[in-house]
Amino acid sequence: MTLGVVIPCHRQERFLPRTLAALERALAGREWRGALVPASPGDAAGLPAVSAHWQVLQPPPLAGRSALTPGAARNLGLAACGGAWVLFVDADVEVEAVWLERALAAAAADARVAGLWGRLEEWFVDGNAERAGARDMYRVGEADHDSDYVATLALYRRDALERVGGYDPRLDSEEDFELGLRLRRQGFVLRSLAPLAARHWSAPRPSFGEIGRRWRAGLCFGQGQVLRLYLGRPGLGAHLRRQAHYFATLALWLAVVPALALAGTRGLAAWAIAWLALGALMAARKRSARLALHALLTWTVNAAGMVVGFVQGGARGMAAFAVERTPC
Repeated sequence: MTLGVVIPCHRQERFLPRTLAALERALAGREWRGALVPASPGDAAGLPAVSAHWQVLQPPPLAGRSALTPGAARNLGLAACGGAWVLFVDADVEVEAVWLERALAAAAADARVAGLWGRLEEWFVDGNAERAGARDMYRVGEADHDSDYVATLALYRRDALERVGGYDPRLDSEEDFELGLRLRRQGFVLRSLAPLAARHWSAPRPSFGEIGRRWRAGLCFGQGQVLRLYLGRPGLGAHLRRQAHYFATLALWLAVVPALALAGTRGLAAWAIAWLALGALMAARKRSARLALHALLTWTVNAAGMVVGFVQGGARGMAAFAVERTPC
């Protein structure tokens, strides 16, 4: 089985040497080609030295944008790396060789399967110290099962991606779920496989600084972009359900208007009490007032980003990075 490997580099390059070393070990003795895709023109200069397996792609100048969307970067790598199957690995992910061997065997055995992933452990680098975070970042569980989407570490069948047009390059986020929806509508299967698939490295989370970074990078806007793109199309309901907690957050903020109009200061007090009660509930659930505040702020920022993304629509100029469909 020929294999392509794509690493989109979106501001997590400090973990890239670990990612590259893990892939070189896991793929030793196999036929494969890799593509590193910097998010912005000129970023290639900051990447570490790589082996002969890799090519570093240079994104063209982007009108009105500083960086490729995640989907556009992956499509660019897909077109360059070759391979009947393509492994997409974020620059801060350390793949497990045992999982990859099992995934490649499963890919060869079942023609219905279009994409595979598995459990990701979260690890934090705090100064010179490393510590474990969530044991299962995406809560996929320990057992094999079909999945709605795959993300962060994804092994995809190339012809399945080409049949549905690849990642949607107009989305600043939500590209993984949206792609999974299109693949499943075409009858393909996505699957989560045991054992541990990879370790995901980052600075300590949750952090308030991460909320600001995600807004500045546009990652909060994809929720609204995808809703606008799917207006009047099959699949809108799935995206609405996925963003339900952001709609609830938005509704709670907007409730201040009728509360004031109908009951004046009493209404305002009732609205404030509702927020305090929600904060107290979250603090009890998370056993931390700080984590409760972080959760409420995250929901609020993402709800606001959903509105901004819906108004703005998909990222302009990214349609050129779509994958051309092959005849069905």
